[in-house]
Amino acid sequence: MTKKTINTIEDIKLLVDTFYSSVRNDDLLGPIFNDKIQDNWEKHLDKMYCFWETILLDNHTYYGSPFLPHMKLPIEQKHFTRWLSIFEETVDTNFEGKRAEEAKWRAQKMAEMFVHKIEYSRKNSTKSLL
Repeated sequence: MTKKTINTIEDIKLLVDTFYSSVRNDDLLGPIFNDKIQDNWEKHLDKMYCFWETILLDNHTYYGSPFLPHMKLPIEQKHFTRWLSIFEETVDTNFEGKRAEEAKWRAQKMAEMFVHKIEYSRKNSTKSLL
């Protein structure tokens, strides 16, 4: 399989669709995502296209706070470790180049930040980082 570079919204859609297909079928992550998103996968995927298009293509189509929907989920470090593993595998299987590396780096930093903020909010329920 020839790897692509991430240059267009179609590339972003391939990344997001492939990644979330794996997430939905994952024993650890699937139940959490499927329970939360239920029948709203199309809306969620559209939001993720905009998020990654904004991050990787510098085309500002995403407006929102990515942390808030995750704050109250029953997730911890092991979930982010699996999420990141699936994401990196998806990128490495399908893409190459500068933006592919940036996507993995951004995902890693986002996972680290989310874990930190979730742990902080659970330990300090009266204080908020928001």
